[in-house]
Amino acid sequence: MADSMTRLVPQLLLNGFRFRRLRAVGRMAKPQAVSIEVTQRCVARCRMCNIWQSPRKAPELSTADWLALLKRDLFHDLVELDITGGEPFLRDDLDDMLTAVCAMPHSRLRSLRSIAVTTNGFLTRRVLAACRRILPAARRAGIDLVMVCAMDAVGEAHDAIRGYPGGWRRADQTIAGLMSLRTEFPNLVIGLKTTILPDTVGELEAIVQYAAKRGLFTIISPCIVTRGRYLNVDRAADLAFKPDQRRAMARFFSKAASSWSFHEVCLVRYLEGGRMQKPCTCGFNYFFIRSQGALFPCPMIDLSPGNVSDVPIEELLASPVAATIRRQVGRFPECRHCTEPGLERYSLPFEGWTYLGLLPKMGQRRFVAMHHRMGLNKYFR
Repeated sequence: MADSMTRLVPQLLLNGFRFRRLRAVGRMAKPQAVSIEVTQRCVARCRMCNIWQSPRKAPELSTADWLALLKRDLFHDLVELDITGGEPFLRDDLDDMLTAVCAMPHSRLRSLRSIAVTTNGFLTRRVLAACRRILPAARRAGIDLVMVCAMDAVGEAHDAIRGYPGGWRRADQTIAGLMSLRTEFPNLVIGLKTTILPDTVGELEAIVQYAAKRGLFTIISPCIVTRGRYLNVDRAADLAFKPDQRRAMARFFSKAASSWSFHEVCLVRYLEGGRMQKPCTCGFNYFFIRSQGALFPCPMIDLSPGNVSDVPIEELLASPVAATIRRQVGRFPECRHCTEPGLERYSLPFEGWTYLGLLPKMGQRRFVAMHHRMGLNKYFR
């Protein structure tokens, strides 16, 4: 432990200097984490999201397109690849795509340590069949497959939120099937992602208990209203939290915050103070690509320098438009209310100084425990 801290502390100091130098000029480093939306098609009709309303026959980048993109030298330092939708498993070739990613020569995705797939879990047979094919390839490559299943309530209330009758039963069956696969493949990591709505604040304890009994991690955060990722600004009034609901969420997150889970600490401060304050490196070591190829330095900000199908991605990332967006990250109006939990996973190591500042507050033992629990050790190999 002491040896790892001896290496970690100076690295975080250097990362902090590097990030601030890049931010001053709006220049990007090589990406360490990338989210790709492989489809906007979805079988759910969620109350907090309008992605499913996208045209059903909207064009999508092919598997060949995605693989050609990921083979570029730009992605040599990529640590985490996030696969999202819509519902990713509506693509018949998703397993082909991900097994091909795992089989890429070491000279390509040489730093890749995890592939995370977010799913509603409703397509049980398809999810389990695809995972059974992907997992051996991932294991051979030393890659974790992280399956993140949506769960907004335990029981039939989940069906109403997701607009899919029988959805809870199917999601529960999918999780049970994944747990069975986990006994054979230790590189399978399973978790729940919960999007809190105004009328589901009371469901959170049941979700935590469900996860604890099954050895699942949890990602729980309030819904986000944005013209970007979720296309849901027309639902702003229905998704607004009342003061008593914000207080109830703050009490819930305070329990986890007491054990220094960084996301929960930030959420408590946000719910009590009304403004999110946490480091963000969107556009510097992370970006998001929609299913048609539009590139976004930040998925929550509806500003794009262009489409990867039209212009080489390196040119888009180096463009004046991308540089302007990067310099403004953290200062956009949307940033004040951004409760997206995944962004801090790669922001803390890259921004450096905020993360290092937690060490004296937590003590070495608790800091190292959080370091591994959040999977941040992947960024320091």
